[in-house]
Amino acid sequence: MSSPLLGSWAPSRFPLQIFLIIIWFLYKIGSDEVIVNAATPAVKVGNISQVEDAAYFRIYYGQTFKVIKNGFDGKSYLLIQNNSRMAAKTKYCTSRIKSFVIPLANYSIDTDYFPVSFFELLGLLGSLKGITSDFVASQCVLKLYNDGQVQMINKSDSQAFTQFAAHFISNTDQAQSCNFATFLPMGEGTSLQRAEWIKYLGVFANLETRANQVYDTIKANYGCLSKAVASRNTSFKPIVAWMEYNNGVWSFTTETYKLKYVEDAGGENVDESINKITYNISIPDDLDAFHAIMCTVDVVIDETYTSDPAAYTSSTFLQNLNVEDHSCFAFVANQSLWRYDKRIRNSIALDWYDGAISQPQLVLADLIEALFPSGNYTTTYFRNIAKGEGVVSIGPEMCDRDSSIPMEPLIVACD
Repeated sequence: MSSPLLGSWAPSRFPLQIFLIIIWFLYKIGSDEVIVNAATPAVKVGNISQVEDAAYFRIYYGQTFKVIKNGFDGKSYLLIQNNSRMAAKTKYCTSRIKSFVIPLANYSIDTDYFPVSFFELLGLLGSLKGITSDFVASQCVLKLYNDGQVQMINKSDSQAFTQFAAHFISNTDQAQSCNFATFLPMGEGTSLQRAEWIKYLGVFANLETRANQVYDTIKANYGCLSKAVASRNTSFKPIVAWMEYNNGVWSFTTETYKLKYVEDAGGENVDESINKITYNISIPDDLDAFHAIMCTVDVVIDETYTSDPAAYTSSTFLQNLNVEDHSCFAFVANQSLWRYDKRIRNSIALDWYDGAISQPQLVLADLIEALFPSGNYTTTYFRNIAKGEGVVSIGPEMCDRDSSIPMEPLIVACD
C-alpha cells in the first residue's frame, strides 16, 4: 500500500546562474511593459506565499508574473497575470520552462493517486472540468461528475487535454503536453511538507492568502496536538510497527513521514531497535526472529495491499503472520491492529492518498488515539481491525456542502 517516492532533490541543484538570467529577462519584459504603457498603472501581484517547510518547490514573484521551481520534474512554471500585456505576448513550452496564464480559467486532473482535497480547501472545484477516472476519494468531486459538471477524459487521448488551461499530474514519467503541470506533495519527506503544497496550487489561482491561512491553521493544530501528547506523564512510549506482507515476506516500513507521525504522536518506531527490516516467514530463522520482534510491539499498522479492503480482517493479518503462538502479542491482547484504508472509493481510491495528505493533523489525531486510546474520538483514516471495524465507502451522496466554496480544514481539540 506504500506509494513510491521519486528521486531526491535539493533546491541548490538548480543552476543558479540560469535561473537568475531567466528572472532578469522576465523582469525586463515586465519593466518594458510598464514603460510602454505608462498611462496604465502596472499590474502588481497582490498576496504572496513563502515556502516554510516543503523541500521540493520554491516560489518567486515579479511585477506581473510568478515563477514556481518544481524539484520533482525540474521545470520552472512561469505564471503570468491574465490582465497584463505579458500574457498576450509570452508563451513557453520547453523542457525547462512552461508558461500559464493565471488565474486558471479551468483545469483537469489525472486522478491516479491524486489529492484533489487541496483544490477543495482552496474552493477551486468550480473550475475543475475534467478527470481521467472516477476513482477519486472525494465525495464532492464524484457528485460534480454525476451531475455532469465534470467530464471524463480518455487518458490516452493527449488532444483531449488541450481544452483546459492546465492539466495537473502526479506521474512525471508520462508524456507531457504544454499545459501539463506536476503536483506531487506525496514526494515530500514529512507530513507538514506535504501539506504546504497547498501554497503551490494557490499560486495558480491567485489565492495565496487563502493557502497561507489553511496551512497556518493546519500546522498550528498539528503542533498543538504533538505538544499536548508530549506533555503527558506516561511510563513508556508505545512501540509501533508499520508493516506490510507481500509474497511470503513481511517488511517494516522505513518511509520518513510515517516514522515521524509515530514520534509526533508520542510513540517509538520498532525499526529503531532492529537491524533487519524484511523477514521471509518460510525461512525458520527469519520466522523466529520476526516472532521475537512482534512480541515487543504494542501497536501494529498493517499496510498490506489487498484488492478487497472490506474483506481484510484481523484473521487475514494473523494468517499472513504464520505464527501459531499469539500469547506474547500485546497488540492482539490490547486490540490495537490498524489499517489506513477506512475511507475508500470502489476498493481502489484510498483517502489516505488524498485527504490525509492535505490535512495531516487528522492523521496525527488518529494515531494519538491508536497509541493512547480515549474511547471518545472517532478516527478519520484508520480503522481498528482487531475490533472488527469496517471501511467507509465514499460516494457522491455523501457530499453535503456547496462545493463552490472553500472546504474548511477540520481542527481537533488539543487541550
